[in-house]
Amino acid sequence: MLRVLVVEDERLLADTIAEGLRRQAMAVDVAYDGNAALERLTVNDYDVVVLDRDLPIVSGDEVCTTLVDSGLDTRILMLTAATSVPQRVAGLGLGADDYLTKPFAFAELAARVQALGRRARPAAPPVLQRAGIRLDPHRRTVTRDGHPVGLSRKEFAVLAELLRAEGGVVSAEQLLEKAWDEHADPFTGVVRFTIMMVRRKLGDPPVIETVPGTGYRIP
Repeated sequence: MLRVLVVEDERLLADTIAEGLRRQAMAVDVAYDGNAALERLTVNDYDVVVLDRDLPIVSGDEVCTTLVDSGLDTRILMLTAATSVPQRVAGLGLGADDYLTKPFAFAELAARVQALGRRARPAAPPVLQRAGIRLDPHRRTVTRDGHPVGLSRKEFAVLAELLRAEGGVVSAEQLLEKAWDEHADPFTGVVRFTIMMVRRKLGDPPVIETVPGTGYRIP
């Protein structure tokens, strides 16, 4: 699941983009000005930032430069009404990875975000396998000992993170960061409940271990 930050001062547009990306199984946060964007970037790890250039308080160009200078692997898609070739060249010169002008087709924006997301993280194994579990991220299928397992999107994302850890412990905070967005309350027990549902659907014998005070793992 991609973690995306949408930075756009037109609130209706920002919320519309965010909702559309969430429907494509992405975890999306929204910032309506450059200062709020920088605050979120200091506390959350994002795969892609959809960034308007013309922002209040702190400009999109400054946000872009700050993010590039940080050395993070976050990819930047500039989304702006500035359409001339020199303006696009200037935006890319700041370190943006891609550039999309307004008005735009949402399908194209989503495709560009997906493409940038693939570049933002190391390539995952085509299929994740451990302890008799086989998870195919592309076909979104899970089997255990050859038997199909039906999981919700969140359950699928949580199981994928546990498998990617290759036996290591994954904390509840890490699972929240990867499978939910910043609106998820860490005190609701949503991770514990989701782990319980994944265990139930995977069946016996239980394969997900709880490491007290630390997190979860598939040994």
